[in-house]
Amino acid sequence: MANFCHIAPIPHLDIVSGAPAHLALAHLVETSEKYTDFYKNEKDIGSTIILDNSAFEMYKQGRPMYDSVQLIAMAQRIEADYVVMSDYPNEKGAKTINAATIMSPLLKEKGFGTFFCPQSKINDPEDLFVSFNWAAQSDLVDYIGVSILSIPNAYGVEKGNKLQRFVSRFMFMQDLHDSGILDIAKSNGKKIHMLGMLDGPNEIRLMSQFAEYIDTWDSSAAIWYGLHANRLFDDSPTGILEGKYEEEVDFNFRTTSNQALLSAKTNKETIDELMQIYLPDYIQDEDWFVTEEDTL
Repeated sequence: MANFCHIAPIPHLDIVSGAPAHLALAHLVETSEKYTDFYKNEKDIGSTIILDNSAFEMYKQGRPMYDSVQLIAMAQRIEADYVVMSDYPNEKGAKTINAATIMSPLLKEKGFGTFFCPQSKINDPEDLFVSFNWAAQSDLVDYIGVSILSIPNAYGVEKGNKLQRFVSRFMFMQDLHDSGILDIAKSNGKKIHMLGMLDGPNEIRLMSQFAEYIDTWDSSAAIWYGLHANRLFDDSPTGILEGKYEEEVDFNFRTTSNQALLSAKTNKETIDELMQIYLPDYIQDEDWFVTEEDTL
């Protein structure tokens, strides 16, 4: 099945230890030796480590993106397998593509796999589609990220419309499938990663028809919702009645509440079970895919 990369505050990294794959955040590798050492130890016991460039966090905080030299230095510190190359939310896709053409050879020379996150301006899904198509065919790209930021941005629904935001990645993946781009990516050996989670864990169920294409997925949703809000996922259509828990993760957050710790672990188990059921490691039958006739 696809592997889920749970993200946790630094004091509670033990909750996510021993996973087959992890996504580590560059801004924490830069500032925390404890964080870096944890993921180096996970690498030593066989986990695949993806170094994320923290573009989501930088964009939300209005901070400049890390450049190639900074990311390579952090990747070497953490002994990463893949590095998310510089990307630029709410910028024309060509800017992120151009950055990848410069950074990819540098990463490959150092022995790292390359991870490309397509971007576009807000309200420009066509440009985002072009960027995905480029990544599916480019020898410069090993991994492609399907973002909770770039896709809602492209549709203009990242803020103020949780229903549209929740289904935005499903619709974009459907379009990528119908156009043959997912199959092109697969035939070219590209891995696909779902970056973050939208308005609840049942997005995993929503993506079940794309099981054969998805390799990894990451989110802080399970751990942070449990630790900080002391809440469990629920039986609502998305799995969180109010939608995405918008409180920004405090990576220095620590709790001694046994109930909160139990909530985090229970949420993690819920996601792991959903991954096992809905994103197993086999090829789905083509009849799973929605056709134009089904929508009439």
